Amino acid sequence: MQASFLLVSLLPVLLIAAAIFDLTSFTIPNILPGAMLVLFVAFLLAMALSGHAVRWSEISHHFLAGGAGLLFGMGLFAFGLVGGGDAKLFAMASLWLGWDAMFEYMIFASLAGGALTFALLALRRFPLPPMLVKLPWMLRLADPQSGVPYGVALAAGALAVLPGTELFRLAMAG
Repeated sequence: MQASFLLVSLLPVLLIAAAIFDLTSFTIPNILPGAMLVLFVAFLLAMALSGHAVRWSEISHHFLAGGAGLLFGMGLFAFGLVGGGDAKLFAMASLWLGWDAMFEYMIFASLAGGALTFALLALRRFPLPPMLVKLPWMLRLADPQSGVPYGVALAAGALAVLPGTELFRLAMAG
């Protein structure tokens, strides 16, 4: 198995972990976006070592997307619209997806965020079944004063867009 394929395969695992953490605790541990950054650099090295021409002109678009994602996320965080973990997750997903996929990513993440918000509004209208009351994280989700664990939507958007990206196609081609 090629290293670049293995590295790209780990990204969905990290995205799913971020979504689960956010869903159950309303936090995304810094280790997850940090691991995504390290994974991206390792992916670039693996691609270069396997003989793929890694052109700076293409890679710079990924770094541009990551930087723009970080600035955008920090702006949303500064206005209290998202958490810090969400901002970092958005930046790292943008880094992986690249500039060409940014618009599509924002659309998918927004749609997933809307669906998540409607699901939470529905959940919060009715009492929880007794078996779910025993789960502290479900009580937090059902609390009308709680926010929306937007990392779930960000991860879903990234997972939806990732298979169509150039880096993903390169990794799959070997």
